[in-house]
Amino acid sequence: MEKSMTENARIGMVNYLNTAPIHEKWKETVHCDKWQLVEAPPAALNRKLFDGDIDLGFVSCFEYGAHSEKYKLLSGLSISANGPVGSVFLFSHVPMEQLHDAPVLLTSQSETSVHLVKIILEEFNKVVPVYSSGNIMDVENGEFKAVLAIGDDALRLVEKSTYLYQFDLGDIWKRETGLPFVFGVCAVREEFCDSHPETLENIHRELIRCRDEGKADLDAVCEISAARIPLSKQKCHDYLKGIEYDLAGQKRKAIESFFEILIKRGEIDGAALPLKLFVNLSE
Repeated sequence: MEKSMTENARIGMVNYLNTAPIHEKWKETVHCDKWQLVEAPPAALNRKLFDGDIDLGFVSCFEYGAHSEKYKLLSGLSISANGPVGSVFLFSHVPMEQLHDAPVLLTSQSETSVHLVKIILEEFNKVVPVYSSGNIMDVENGEFKAVLAIGDDALRLVEKSTYLYQFDLGDIWKRETGLPFVFGVCAVREEFCDSHPETLENIHRELIRCRDEGKADLDAVCEISAARIPLSKQKCHDYLKGIEYDLAGQKRKAIESFFEILIKRGEIDGAALPLKLFVNLSE
C-alpha cells in the first residue's frame, strides 16, 4: 500500500456476536499495523467516536442522528434486520399494553434500541412505563415488569428466560412500518474524511470485503464465535443468517423514518436529515 493510504486509524468494532462475520474476517485477513481495532459495546463506541478517541466505527444508529454534524455514514455498511433480529428483545411478564406506569429496565449498552422500544411502547402502543437504566443481567426476578436486552445479553436471556413474553423489536418495527430496521451504522468523523480520504477509502473497501466474505462463510464464523454465548453452531448460524450488513435504499429509508419520529419527539435535531454518506465507488 502507498503511504498515503496507510495513515494511522482507530476503528471501532462492536464486540457482539451480531458483528462476527465482519469482525472475525477482519481479524483473520486485515494486517496493517497502523490500523488499530478498538472493541467495545455500542454505547462505549458512541462515546469514543464522539470524543475523538476513535476515527470511525460501528456505532448506534441513534449516535449518528444525535450528532450528525460530526459524522458521515460509510455506504454499504450497517447492522440491521428485515424483520425479526433475534437479539433485541423486550422481555416482559405481562402483555405490552399492561406496561403503562410499570417499571421497565432498559439496557445501558445501546441508545438506538432504547429509543426504538420507547417508540414502540409510546407511539405504537400508547403506553408509558416508568423507565430505569442499568445492567439487565443483574436483575432479580420480579423486580421489573419488563427488561430491554440487546446483543449477547439478549441471546443468553432467550436461552434461559423466565419471562412470559419476548417481543422482538425488529419484528414489531417491520410490522408497523413495512421497513427493515438499522440498529448500527459505520460512522466516520468528518475531520478524518477530510484529512485522510485515501486511507478511509482503503479501510472502507476492506470492511466491504469482510462483510461479503463473512456472510459467505457463516459456518467458519460460527465455529469460532458460537461458544462465547454459548449457542450451538446451528443456532448461531440461524441467528447470523438473519442479520444484514448492507445500507441499500430500504435501509436508508428505514433510518430516515426512524429519525423522522425522533425529530417529531424532540429527541434529535432536524439537521440529522438528509443523511450524509461517504461513498467509495469501488464497493
